[in-house]
Amino acid sequence: MIENTLSGYRILDLTQNVAGPYCTQVLGDLGADIIKIERPGSGDDTRAWRPLEVSGQSSTFLALNRNKKSICIDLDSAEGVAVLRQLTASADVVIHSLKPGSAESRGFGYEDLKACKPDLIYCGISAFGESGPMREMPGYDPLMQAFSGIMSVTGNPDDDPVRVSVSLIDMGTGMWAALGIVSALLQRSRTGEGADVRASLLDTGLSWMTIFVASYLASGKLPQKMGSAIGMTAPYELFKTSDGYVFIAAGNDRLFTKVCEALKCAELALDERFVSNDQRVTNRVLLHELIEKLTASMKAQDAVQALRKVGAPCSELNNLSQVLSNDQVQASGMISRLPVQGALEHKVVATPLSMNGQRSALKVPPPALGADTLLVLKAHGYTDPEIAELRKSQAIA
Repeated sequence: MIENTLSGYRILDLTQNVAGPYCTQVLGDLGADIIKIERPGSGDDTRAWRPLEVSGQSSTFLALNRNKKSICIDLDSAEGVAVLRQLTASADVVIHSLKPGSAESRGFGYEDLKACKPDLIYCGISAFGESGPMREMPGYDPLMQAFSGIMSVTGNPDDDPVRVSVSLIDMGTGMWAALGIVSALLQRSRTGEGADVRASLLDTGLSWMTIFVASYLASGKLPQKMGSAIGMTAPYELFKTSDGYVFIAAGNDRLFTKVCEALKCAELALDERFVSNDQRVTNRVLLHELIEKLTASMKAQDAVQALRKVGAPCSELNNLSQVLSNDQVQASGMISRLPVQGALEHKVVATPLSMNGQRSALKVPPPALGADTLLVLKAHGYTDPEIAELRKSQAIA
């Protein structure tokens, strides 16, 4: 079963916000034992990201922190760092999202914790990476969308730049970090050696710009905002209908012929201005106008039905309510029930992986702040008097 993939691996999660927690949630869904280490008193910043909430809990925090335990350690104190070092001795992975140099200055950099666990997998997530003049600068998803150029190619041609609404850089960085950690664990199983894994928001943003970078380097021309379209093929964009929009994606000549068949405009497939992708891209504006004259008189569902009947790739433009009620989405198993305190019908989006036709069945609700501090410390050999002393010094909570 997929939820047993990482069973037996223990991960100390020092991250907060989106990228790191998304990474460790994926690993937790795969069966890893995730111990989330949070600041006493406030915890992960997303616990306070409201007013969108479920029964008094931040909906953002709930979306990113299932299948984890929570303990509170003050990592600004020597006593707290000593606790972290003791926990590391029985961990497989430590992951943090501190700016480069911050963990090292407090005594829990890679070399520090490697002394506690020689085959440790250590992962650091940062904004701009480990080198360069901006290495210590903070960063958030929309900031990095601006810096990496994503905003410069997003939106309609005559409008101001906009960000992609989903946190694609944060969540993408979490995915890369998870892949790096799993790869390091596989390598360790062969060599017995640990690894220092790094991921950054900048690297992820640049990787998402791969096609634009290639096009620019090949042509010397800056890519422009194109709304829903892309520069390499046409038609490949949204078209108005009488009650909404339909996206038509004709990635080759054969599919363009099918689009023309579905919309009853077979003559366009024979028109010398549109007979090849090169020609269609060159005459994109005219082609869009001709197709939209046809779709504008149709309802979106009728257009989609006609296009799908002949095998032409297309989609209606859905809002989130329509997405969640769609039969295909419901059949996918991606939306599942995860009761939380005060909200028994609370639902979450699953990790987008399946194995042998099954998704992970692990569904432990996100923890209350510090809910597992006592349990985890006792499991690591701390006695009641030692725990009481740590609480007294405020090293833990």
